[in-house]
Amino acid sequence: MSRRNTSGNMGRRNTGLRMSPRNMGLRMNPRHELSPINPRNLLTSLPGSPPLRRWVTRVLGAGLAAAAYLLCLPWDLRNRPETPGALNETSPVTALGVTVLAVTMLALAAYFGFRDRLVLALLLVAGPPATLMYFSIDSHPEPDAAIFPLPLVWGLFALVMGTGVLAVAGFARLFRDSEA
Repeated sequence: MSRRNTSGNMGRRNTGLRMSPRNMGLRMNPRHELSPINPRNLLTSLPGSPPLRRWVTRVLGAGLAAAAYLLCLPWDLRNRPETPGALNETSPVTALGVTVLAVTMLALAAYFGFRDRLVLALLLVAGPPATLMYFSIDSHPEPDAAIFPLPLVWGLFALVMGTGVLAVAGFARLFRDSEA
């Protein structure tokens, strides 16, 4: 005859331990803890992180904002008449390009608003596209078919980009922990 286990613990698992790399026997080296790719580091506060990780993240964010502008909008932003002497104008800017640029900038604004200071979120996200737009307008001094002067148009669009970035970054800051 076989003996039976009467304690009732035979088929149960220990559910008190969460499955983490340390509990599974895997050791993470210290370099992995400091890596910017580590998922735990992707949403930590940037002012409290090490300087190298902080500035690499900020430079990557500014580079992504500049790359989004360069990929979504053409370099020459001037309006052109459809045919010589016509009153109708055509713009080289597409609705899809503006939409992709806006979504990218708002996502970056939410990310940097959550992780960093509001002023730096404004400078990192809205600064590179506004600067590139200014140089694009300045590199084509010939008049275009627009009614408004191009520096006024640049100022208006820079103001709209900055306002949107600040609004989204400020809203994202509401979701930070109270300890941060």
